[in-house]
Amino acid sequence: MSGSEPGRRPARRRRGRRAPRRAGPAAVRLVTRLVVAQAAAAAAVGLAFSRRHLPSVLITLALVLSLCLLALLVRSGTRAAWLAAVGFEAVFFTYGVSRFVSARYVGGTLFAAVIAGTLLHPAVARAYSAVPGALPGHDRGEVGFGDAAGETVSEHAAG
Repeated sequence: MSGSEPGRRPARRRRGRRAPRRAGPAAVRLVTRLVVAQAAAAAAVGLAFSRRHLPSVLITLALVLSLCLLALLVRSGTRAAWLAAVGFEAVFFTYGVSRFVSARYVGGTLFAAVIAGTLLHPAVARAYSAVPGALPGHDRGEVGFGDAAGETVSEHAAG
């Protein structure tokens, strides 16, 4: 007796286990995790380095908040999110280098360089330029309308 026969119940999932969920391409998930790790490292190092100096604490908290918002933006996987991430990471790196020159503070500078390099990798850039949920024929310039047989308009016109 198979699972599709009448009278047989389908197998049930165990309680407490979630079905695997794909949030997007692996490159998008990687960049999101790197930005979250950058926020955690910036918070840990920045707050330890601040020595209870209020402006330093406020700058660190603003940086961590902006990194958390950037992580939410990067998670969307859009081209605009990629451009914003590259821009913000360039600013974070520049700020980190200026802090290193003036105060010998490394903070999140290395993380910013790693994330910027990751974002500029061709595979990651392609992952952010892909349109989520696009139909398969769109990359060849085909129109997405189809008839009952599943042929697109350009396939039908070709014969």
